[in-house]
Parts: sequence; C-alpha cells; structure tokens
Amino acid sequence: MRNTMNAIIWPADFEPGYTENFASNEIILAGLSAADIWPLLADASRWPGYYANSANVRFYDGAGPQLADGVRFYFETFGFPVEAQCNEYQPPTADQAGRIAWHGWAGEGDTRLDVHHAWLVEDLSGQRVRILTQETQKGKPAAELALANPNPMINGHQDWLNGLVSAARAAKV
Repeated sequence: MRNTMNAIIWPADFEPGYTENFASNEIILAGLSAADIWPLLADASRWPGYYANSANVRFYDGAGPQLADGVRFYFETFGFPVEAQCNEYQPPTADQAGRIAWHGWAGEGDTRLDVHHAWLVEDLSGQRVRILTQETQKGKPAAELALANPNPMINGHQDWLNGLVSAARAAKV
C-alpha cells in the first residue's frame, strides 16, 4: 500500500492557475476501498442516484453507461447542460490509482464554459481510500463562479463526494 499520494494529470490548457476558476475537494477515510468507490463513479448513469446536482445523463453512439476513453456523454449540473467527452479512464489496481477525467462544455460566445473535471481514487496504507476531485474552468461563466461566496463549485463537489461515500457504504452493507 502506498503512503505517497498521486496527483491529477492536467491538459496544458487547463492547468490550475491559468484558468478562470479552480475547485478542489478531497476526502480520505477508512473502511472503504477504491474498489468500493469505482463502480459508482465510473458508471455515469448512477450519479443522479447519489448526487442531486446531476441529472439527465445520456450517452452518444451507443456508449455508456460505463465511462471509457473517448466516450461522449451529456448531463446537467449547476444549471448547465453539459456536453462532455471522457479523456482519461484508468480503473484502480493494487499498484495504480483510478483516474477518470472529462472535458465538458456548454454555451457559446460569452456564455461558453469549458471545464476539465478529474477524479482520482486510490487505496492508501491503513485500509484507507483517498478520493480527489478537481475541476478547472474557462470562460466568462467560470470567472463569475470564481467570485461567488460561498463557492458553488466547492460546495457542489463536496456534496458529490459525500454522496459517493454514502452510496458506497450503503452498497457494502
């Protein structure tokens, strides 16, 4: 088991600090494993069941509900209809963290929002699991979200993490 923690892999044009908005949420807890978390996260059709801010998930080209590299999908969150494409998908193993990331976009012109949303799920020593979710955003709506206090992205993603953990615990019982 690892004591060192992995980091999100960022596309060059979405690195934190160079975008209009950035949100980072993380939880580390005992009693669950990456194998408990992964099926709930990797199957996007399950998101609305534990995260109230996710709705109307659908897939293109006969794909889904399991995410995979290149899979195009749609969902609604934070009041935005989001078109998305999974651009990183690596299930967790004993030696590697699980990784899921997608590029999402909504709107046009001044209402255009582009995001890179990434998840990292990894087992740690002491029978602990770490779940990290981070998102960078570009565009005028992202700049407005960055100024909001409380920050809806931080709060929304924390709700997602909490719901994910609750659903994993319930599935274990």
